[in-house]
Amino acid sequence: MIKKETMKNNKIKFSILILCIAIFSFQSCDLDETQTVTTLNNLVMEEEFDGNELNSELWSFELGDGSGEGLPGWGNNELQNYTDREENLKVEGGILKISARQENFEGSDYTSARIITKAKFEKQYGRIEARMKMPWGTGIWPAFWMLGANIDEVGWPQTGEIDIMEYDGGEPSVVHGSVHGPGYSGGNAVTKSYEFLDDRLDTDFHVYGIEWGENYINYYVDDILYNQITPESEDLTGEWVFNKPFYIIINMAVGGSFVGPPDSSTVFPQTLEVDYVRVYD
Repeated sequence: MIKKETMKNNKIKFSILILCIAIFSFQSCDLDETQTVTTLNNLVMEEEFDGNELNSELWSFELGDGSGEGLPGWGNNELQNYTDREENLKVEGGILKISARQENFEGSDYTSARIITKAKFEKQYGRIEARMKMPWGTGIWPAFWMLGANIDEVGWPQTGEIDIMEYDGGEPSVVHGSVHGPGYSGGNAVTKSYEFLDDRLDTDFHVYGIEWGENYINYYVDDILYNQITPESEDLTGEWVFNKPFYIIINMAVGGSFVGPPDSSTVFPQTLEVDYVRVYD
């Protein structure tokens, strides 16, 4: 999410090529015989959001409107100010809740929250997944994603970015999975979209995840493989920068180049709910 100036909004409809993808409520996915499919099940990190506060041994807040990092609008023309207030993030009933609100706060018209595992939990390869329920509405942009742990040394996009799940609240049946790196960032990200035919992502929880190895990143929704990105992917026109540790980010932006600003139909507050985050080898 450090980019998205004009992220490709290519809603790819996938043709069914193997029977295991015949799930009635989903858009089928385009698989081919060259794809690497793995099943990783050795649990190495489990965040169940128990208790009534964020686990500070795992997560840190990122605060403000990005100006402190030299990225006003977080580099994407976003409109929110991230806070660590309970109004924007709370843990209750085993659920992490990030809420975007329309309010004047330190010069911004909206508030929300963004949390990271930087320097606390970083991972190279594995299955990384979260069970989440989306918000909805024009201008609402939640994401579950990763950045290279060496970002302070090499910067973005050289560090690499793995967008496990991005969602435009104005299109409540579509989810996006992407990577960004040198030569394929911003509007030139390598990305695919997955569309639910008879469901909306704001009405129930779904599991969004990747399985990531040395030369591939597989994208899943509820264990359905819908995308694989490799160093040989047609749109990956630069260096493959995904063979190193990355850290996890969960946030909800308001506005931005990817989704545009909220409009009169957008109801606030909007809440992203996260049941768990799990990582497997």
